[in-house]
Amino acid sequence: MNLKVISPTLHGLLDYTAALGLVLLPMLLSLKQESALVYWFSITAGLGLMSYSLLTSYKLSLFKFFSYKMHLILDALASSAFLLLAVLHQGTLLSTVYCLVMGGGVIVVIALSNQQPISVSKA
Repeated sequence: MNLKVISPTLHGLLDYTAALGLVLLPMLLSLKQESALVYWFSITAGLGLMSYSLLTSYKLSLFKFFSYKMHLILDALASSAFLLLAVLHQGTLLSTVYCLVMGGGVIVVIALSNQQPISVSKA
C-alpha cells in the first residue's frame, strides 16, 4: 500500500498555505511577546517557503529552477531548523509547541509526498 498520497500539485497548495500561515500565525498568536526569535524565524521561513515554492518545478510555480526533489530537501532543512529551535530557544510553552507543530507538520507532508507523477494504468 502506497502512503505517498500528496501529489506535487497538492504539495504546492500546501506550501502556499503553509507560507501564509508561517507569516500570519506569529502575529495572530502574539509570538513576538513569547519569543522574538521564533516570531522572526517563522516569518522568515514563510517568506523563504514562498520564494522557493515559486521556483520549484511543479504546476503552481512561476519558474522551474529547483527540482521537486530539491524542494523536499529544503523542506526537510526547514523542518529540522524548527525542531532544533524548539529545543534550543528556551522560550515559553506556546513558542516551543509552535515550533514542534510547524517542524512536525512538514515532516508529515514530506513523508506523504509522492515524488513520482501519478500514472493511471489502462485495464
